[in-house]
Amino acid sequence: MAPAMLGAADDASDFVPLHPAVAAAHRRLPNLRLGRTGQVLEALIPAVIEQRVPGADAFRSWRLLVSKYGTQAPGPAPPGMRVPPSAEVWRHIPSWEFHRANVDPGRARAVVGCAQRAASLERLVSLPAARAAEALTSLPGVGVWTAAETTQCVFGDADAVSVGDYHIPKMIGWTLVGRPVDDAGMLELLEPMRPHRHRVVRLLEASGLAREPRRGPRLPVQNIRAL
Repeated sequence: MAPAMLGAADDASDFVPLHPAVAAAHRRLPNLRLGRTGQVLEALIPAVIEQRVPGADAFRSWRLLVSKYGTQAPGPAPPGMRVPPSAEVWRHIPSWEFHRANVDPGRARAVVGCAQRAASLERLVSLPAARAAEALTSLPGVGVWTAAETTQCVFGDADAVSVGDYHIPKMIGWTLVGRPVDDAGMLELLEPMRPHRHRVVRLLEASGLAREPRRGPRLPVQNIRAL
């Protein structure tokens, strides 16, 4: 598993960086590899928690839930390092504990629903990534963004685009054409580099060459804990 997680199975042999900015990112990081975990629920639940909220808020919710319901990491590990809860534990976390972690009822129900289907979800690793993504979007509360975020991690899916992301379309637009674009515009710009559209996004982000001027408002943090 470790070699796959580190990207040993990633195949970029047919990748052609067709845009100058992408080519520059590729020159800076010629050995970037996309890892794959093969663990569906482990990737799906944090993606659900991250839906429609700022990343910092999602990370805090994840930290609170894993700290309380996860288990101590095995082997020599720093104090406080935790392993995420099992499917059985996720299924039985009370609704008020999600509320205390600032996870709204819709996302909480989606998390529990995914955990209830854990066994069938793990079998998706035997499918091609695109078919697994289709299966994921059939789950209540799981849309195309969540499915893409999951297959990127589980399969190392080099072509999964996070449609619906708050930042990525604007970043792609500013970096490739010097202006913000929406999801449709992002897909049009990335289409010539299929089946490596996610690889393009990762290269731009990891190389430091991504551009996104801070002109718009940040997503507001929705604090539901006091309600």
